[in-house]
Amino acid sequence: MQCGLSPNLHHCLLLQLEVQCPPGVTLGFVAEHWNLCRAVYSIQNEKRENVMRVRGPCATYGCGSDSVFEVKSLDGVTDIGSIIRKWNGLLSTMGDADHFDIRFPLDLDVKMKAMIFGACFLIDFMYFESSPAPPRRSSR
Repeated sequence: MQCGLSPNLHHCLLLQLEVQCPPGVTLGFVAEHWNLCRAVYSIQNEKRENVMRVRGPCATYGCGSDSVFEVKSLDGVTDIGSIIRKWNGLLSTMGDADHFDIRFPLDLDVKMKAMIFGACFLIDFMYFESSPAPPRRSSR
């Protein structure tokens, strides 16, 4: 992942994920877009051309419910699939394991399937993973 900085403040600190398979061969990119309320991403091919959109909920913490990220066509009309972080009850708050359902058509191009999996990794990293607490200093 990398952070792309641009002269516009609202583009600062937006993340982008490059999907490669095998290592060194780029399949495409998942790029975050600035939005005041919700998670918005574009899935791009290896030429950085937008091919799909991902749109998340306004609240991604999912306390008590699933968090659904819709995968749609570029025009935003056609449903292609979804990435769903499942709410596992209190286990979701006490453990460090997440459960995701990823849905897409069986006949979707295999590269695009890989790109949706890449989007899932980026979404998990951005919204559902917490950084470890810094080590405490001994008082001795």
